[in-house]
Amino acid sequence: MKTLCFDRFGGPEVLKYCEAPDPVPLAHQALMQTEVIGLNFADVYRRKGTYHLQGKPPFIAGYEAVGVVLSAPAGSGFSAGQRVGFADMPFANAERVAVDVDKLIALPDDISFEIAAAVLLQGLTAQYLVRDSHEILSNQSVLVHAAAGGVGCAAIQVARALNARVIAAVGSPEKLELCRELGAADAFVYDELPDDLRVDVVMDPVGGELFEAAVGRLRPLGQLVAIGYAGGMWPELQPAQLVGRNVGVQGVYLGRLLRHAPDVVAAATRELLELWSGRRIRPVVGAEFPLAEVEDAHALVESRRSVGKVVLVP
Repeated sequence: MKTLCFDRFGGPEVLKYCEAPDPVPLAHQALMQTEVIGLNFADVYRRKGTYHLQGKPPFIAGYEAVGVVLSAPAGSGFSAGQRVGFADMPFANAERVAVDVDKLIALPDDISFEIAAAVLLQGLTAQYLVRDSHEILSNQSVLVHAAAGGVGCAAIQVARALNARVIAAVGSPEKLELCRELGAADAFVYDELPDDLRVDVVMDPVGGELFEAAVGRLRPLGQLVAIGYAGGMWPELQPAQLVGRNVGVQGVYLGRLLRHAPDVVAAATRELLELWSGRRIRPVVGAEFPLAEVEDAHALVESRRSVGKVVLVP
């Protein structure tokens, strides 16, 4: 089968389109034919060697895909031909993947593979953010950093579904209109955020210098939810920055939640698919690349010029 692999850490040029043996599923695994693969910023970190990575060189990249079951263990609840996806299983950048059955998510028949790839990992992250990490209440204000990215697009919509007032922050003016179309009440380039803006919740997948500034934008009893560090590692945060103002910071990593709180993630999945079925959210696929052209896909994601979800097609 064809895979995306790399044997050293570095820029997009280390990625190779190569041949590998078909995976042999274990007793608790299904074999899946991938149709669309999700590309996430975490894949950039892994390629650079700054994020956890399973396997040994040559590494097969990727942790998210949707497709069709080829075979499944008896009694697993899955069968050949069934449409499924997963959001946290290694070696996903390949034509076939062995997937733990407890990580498979059954897909409704009326959702395309492209949309499913856009709604799984990043949509689930956003759904968990607004319902569990910090339950957003009606009329609360939510500032979403990197609001035109995959998590950002989903976060705007799921927060709006709860009647929150969403303020979008993006890196360039051409992304503002998309955020407004998705339901943001206001949208700003970072440098133009009003100095006096204060919100109940900040969702931050950027980190870096924006993180500390975001703490200062919280109202009393507000919460900053850290999701990623696309803009650089988080600065050190002193309790004094939180205690006197009665604000909090929480980190969210969906992969660990899938392992340690599967029931919570299953509930978030059901709610997310219900929102999609009711057309209350519109997953955004910003770009699609053949798996063989993954260098270009990684370069686009790393440049932070992409909008919505970037997907790969085997």
